[in-house]
This record gives sequence, structure tokens and C-alpha cells, in this order.
Amino acid sequence: MTIGAILRERTGAVISARPGDAVRAVVDLLAQNRIGAVPVIEGDAVVGIFSERDIVRLLSSYGPDALDRSLDEVMTKSPVTCDSHMAVIGALSQMTQKRIRHLPVVDSGRLVGFVSIGDLVKYRIDKIEAEAAAMRDYIAS
Repeated sequence: MTIGAILRERTGAVISARPGDAVRAVVDLLAQNRIGAVPVIEGDAVVGIFSERDIVRLLSSYGPDALDRSLDEVMTKSPVTCDSHMAVIGALSQMTQKRIRHLPVVDSGRLVGFVSIGDLVKYRIDKIEAEAAAMRDYIAS
């Protein structure tokens, strides 16, 4: 079970932002798409990540003026990433150890996907339930 297996089940492009985007615009992007974070992309490279936690920290430090800043001033730089060949359990472990909830998936220096801890937990539970059902069917036959 790899991160690539999760990505193969998805359609559509990764929702992302650019370093020069205004925080206000990215907050709207998060709300409109009902997501908790976006990778910040420059060219094909992931240069940062911007999440709900960043918004809370900014508002606490700067108040409403934080919304007028640009992402490159406030994003989490050099985010933790993984590649599509990483095992789901390894990615879950990494996210737990680093206390993060979102992980850009980067192959050969290029963003190929974006997963949340919820995506990984759901995938893992679905696999375990499928294995249990197969075992029950085997035993019953």
C-alpha cells in the first residue's frame, strides 16, 4: 500500500497557491474547496505549505492585518514531503512524528499529489475492512 495507490484513485488537479498570493485569497480558496491546506508552488517545485494552523498563528500575532500579507512571508517553508513510492504506514508514521496533517507528494522534484492524514487513515481502514471481508468469505465457504 503506497501513496501512489491513493493518488491513482483521484481525479482532478491539486489545489495549490503561489508564493505571491495574498493570504486573504488563499483563505477564500481553502473555504471554497473545504480543504485544510494547500501546497505553495513555484514552477513545479513545492516551496511551502499554508494551512489552517498558519492562519490561526497569523491572526493571533498580527490580527486582521495578517490577511493582507503574501504567502511567501507567512507560509511554512521547506515542508515535509514524501514520494509516491512511500508506504502509507510510513507516511502516517512521519505525519504523526512531525505533528502534521498534510503531505505534499513529490516525485523527481515535481508535485504529483497532496494527501491528508484523513486520506491515509481512510485508505488504511478500507483496506483492512476488505481483507476482513475476504477472510470471512473464505472461512464461510
